[in-house]
Amino acid sequence: MSKLYIIGVGPGSKEYITYAAKNTVKNADITVGSQRAMDLFTEVNEKIIFNVKNLTEELKKAVILADNGKSVCILSTGDPGFSGLLKPVKRIIKEENCKNVELTVIPGISSLQLCAARLEISWDEVDILTYHGRENSKDIINILDNGRGTIMLPSRSVADMASFLIENGVNPNRKVVICERLSYTNEKIVKTTLSEVVNSEFTYMCIMVIY
Repeated sequence: MSKLYIIGVGPGSKEYITYAAKNTVKNADITVGSQRAMDLFTEVNEKIIFNVKNLTEELKKAVILADNGKSVCILSTGDPGFSGLLKPVKRIIKEENCKNVELTVIPGISSLQLCAARLEISWDEVDILTYHGRENSKDIINILDNGRGTIMLPSRSVADMASFLIENGVNPNRKVVICERLSYTNEKIVKTTLSEVVNSEFTYMCIMVIY
């Protein structure tokens, strides 16, 4: 069986790359990932860079290379199992009927974990949601009203997400915290309200915490 690794590369800073991730990439024949993820590693053999437009195509290429005997690493931002690449890679393995691939997942530190740490939040006291691929889903409204805080990975900009929540009946004065570019030198944590988020500018690299 040939080796295919999906490696969580953390929230963005080299400080959060695990030893297991570094060592596996160092010893793999081929490493596949975005340029941002690839830049986190100093010892890489053959590289394949993907972007949003060719992601599926390059993931399929990585799986087939592994099925043909290569040791391949796929870099997934955050943790592979939470809005990461584990799900699409498993789907491709099934669709391509790959019989020779032994899949190993190496977990990473997600931005949600770092957000909880920065805000000193115990995980068992909040709900944790990802809205990647679930645009316009209104099931969040019931969750927000259950008396617990919510840590959320928006599927779009936090301003759009705030507008969506307000339009669906959430109080515009609801307290929120925006954690932006966690682990980077320009990390920013802003305590505000939903209505203020609508009129603010943030990058796409944000976590929203709703109280």
